[in-house]
Amino acid sequence: MKTVDVTVIGGGPAGLAAAIEAHKNGAKVLLVEREARLGGILKQCIHDGFGLVRFGEKLTGPEYAHRFIKEFSDLGIEAMTLTFVTAVDRTSEGYALTLVNRNGMSKVLSKTLILATGCRERTAKQVFIHGTRPAGVYTAGTAQNFVNLCGVMPAKRCVILGSGDIGLIMARRLTLEGAQVLGVYEIQSTPSGLTRNIHQCLHDYGIPLHLSHTVTRVFGHDRMTAVEVAQVDENKAVIESTKQIIECDTLILSVGLIPENEQAESLGIQIDPFTKGPICDQGLQTLLDGVFSCGNALHVNDLVDYVSESGETAGRNAAKWAHDYRTFASIEPGNGIAYTVPQRLNTAEAGGDVVLYFRSKKVYEKALLQVTVNDVPVYEKKYAHLKPPEMERLSIDFAQYDIKTGDTVKVQIREDAAK
Repeated sequence: MKTVDVTVIGGGPAGLAAAIEAHKNGAKVLLVEREARLGGILKQCIHDGFGLVRFGEKLTGPEYAHRFIKEFSDLGIEAMTLTFVTAVDRTSEGYALTLVNRNGMSKVLSKTLILATGCRERTAKQVFIHGTRPAGVYTAGTAQNFVNLCGVMPAKRCVILGSGDIGLIMARRLTLEGAQVLGVYEIQSTPSGLTRNIHQCLHDYGIPLHLSHTVTRVFGHDRMTAVEVAQVDENKAVIESTKQIIECDTLILSVGLIPENEQAESLGIQIDPFTKGPICDQGLQTLLDGVFSCGNALHVNDLVDYVSESGETAGRNAAKWAHDYRTFASIEPGNGIAYTVPQRLNTAEAGGDVVLYFRSKKVYEKALLQVTVNDVPVYEKKYAHLKPPEMERLSIDFAQYDIKTGDTVKVQIREDAAK
């Protein structure tokens, strides 16, 4: 049986960064990837805008991935592609993995695991659209794969449901390829995607955005012929008098992403109900000793730069992980905060800056972010704008606050003190 220090499951931007960083910190690393090529979803993201934070350049997805793939290869780190993890069993020495690929079945014993499995898109079944099941209903990622990797046009006249970033980008991409995008329909009263994508992908191309609207029904037998759209009220209930039929041959769904955590759940790892990713500490270790999570498997990120950053954090800490690092304080979202990552603080490793990611529950034009320890304020920062679709990153040196095991760190919005 092959023995390694760190096994990384997933070869996208998070997994690549994790494997590289673990190797640099002296670990023997194995990366397992189910696809034939490394790079994850970036292989089909041919638009630019990647790498602005990390490299100060506007790279395409493949260009961004190539930089990590080249470094991974130059360091001689082992990768097994077209390989699936079919079972993970905890042992006294670590984790025994059962792997299956075209060469058959093999076993690997790993001291630690890094879950970098990314996320998947919500489908039509998960948003309860009524009607028939004709061809022409695609998730935005599937449509992107057709156009950018397969060279196939999936639509001539299409409607897009949801204003997530992939849907916005595909509205522009399909328009450039000659399709007619009739509109983007968003059930929320505010857009779900980044502001820059609203402007660059919709406004610049004259594509209408209909807020507080949704698709209620699909029509067609073999191929879609139309959709029914309607306005919704503040409780998301359909306003019957606003229903209208739009003739189209394609419906593109951009209705959210779900972290892929089947492996985490099979190990009994506790999942945060809001992020849908594992609860973790600042080293991105989950509540199960020796198992780390990073990237979009941990929580859905806006920028790939932060996906890579979390991969490096997980890789570095997996490489140096020791069994006595088990004393923790909790980090909790307070007023106005939807979630924070990490959700706990390893007090044995609390020195130096800790990166907190968070999202607000609603739109704030002016807000004062406050961090407390056992309800005592220790840190404040003013924000001119906070929006739920835009993740925020905050770096705090918790060492100066003498946080002990069992303490509670709370992140909250002070609306009364934001002026």
